[in-house]
Amino acid sequence: MRRIIITGALGQLGQELTPRLRELYGDEAVLATDIRTDGSRAALGGPFRTLDATAEGAIYEAAAAHRADTIVHLAALLSATAEARPLFAWQLNMGSLLQALEAARALGCRLFCPSSIAAFGPGTPKFGTPQDTLQRPTTMYGVSKVAGELLCDYYALKYGVDARGLRFSGLVSHTAPPGGGTTDYAVEMYAEAVRAGKYECYLRAGTFLDMMYMPDAIQAIVALMEADAAKLKHRNAFNVTAMSVDPERIAASIRRRIPGFELTYRIDPLRQSIADGWPSALDAEAAAAEWGFRPAYDLDRMTDEMLERLYEKLDPNRAKLSG
Repeated sequence: MRRIIITGALGQLGQELTPRLRELYGDEAVLATDIRTDGSRAALGGPFRTLDATAEGAIYEAAAAHRADTIVHLAALLSATAEARPLFAWQLNMGSLLQALEAARALGCRLFCPSSIAAFGPGTPKFGTPQDTLQRPTTMYGVSKVAGELLCDYYALKYGVDARGLRFSGLVSHTAPPGGGTTDYAVEMYAEAVRAGKYECYLRAGTFLDMMYMPDAIQAIVALMEADAAKLKHRNAFNVTAMSVDPERIAASIRRRIPGFELTYRIDPLRQSIADGWPSALDAEAAAAEWGFRPAYDLDRMTDEMLERLYEKLDPNRAKLSG
């Protein structure tokens, strides 16, 4: 990768991926784009362009002007939000991906587009979920992700587009606020542990889902996009995960640092039903074998860093005392 354009750069993943790519490839080499025009764009620094990723030819024009060789397509509506607005979710998730693929085809760009554990469904094996298995999701977000994986495969076979992707589990970050995903409870739990010492969870105890700390997710994207194409059998989309946890295990990890932390429950039927249809533990052996995927963070290491960073942001006086 030498010159990169990112769509949806102000989302949870984009806010951390954009600075990292600029560290690696240079500020001017990475063009961040998003439809949002609020003040959060200032935090990214570097080149920025307001862009509607669903607009005909918009990604192509921006990528051509930037002389991009890589398109990182992050624009999407996440699981819980998508279920509340299914028609808009389809139009955004699929319409923008089609525009990104057309731009990649026309310009000869490599394309990264994330998929999700939402691409699986109730009929998928829940434990040790294979790389290649039944995918029959029951949410609009999941349907759009399966369709996106197939569309990327089609463009690779039909037009030779080098499209690559990762099936992300829940991503945990201290930088960006939750964006409407079902696994966002983990991010919220850490923040509320620092703010209030307690959290009311919308998923029930025993709901095991895969999670990754954001630095592992960022490293996985870079490693996949820099991998030798000749060694990739799958390309789109690889299972990746770092841990399988439920709310109780995260709470127990937090209590190592905040002994009085309280976890209670008020179940959200929509998000619980979404979570119940997802795998509990993915098999990421294909990613490990084909391009060396190996996460650096387990649950306790992630917890320690999340709490440290959140104290610095939300309660700096306490952070100084604990330091």
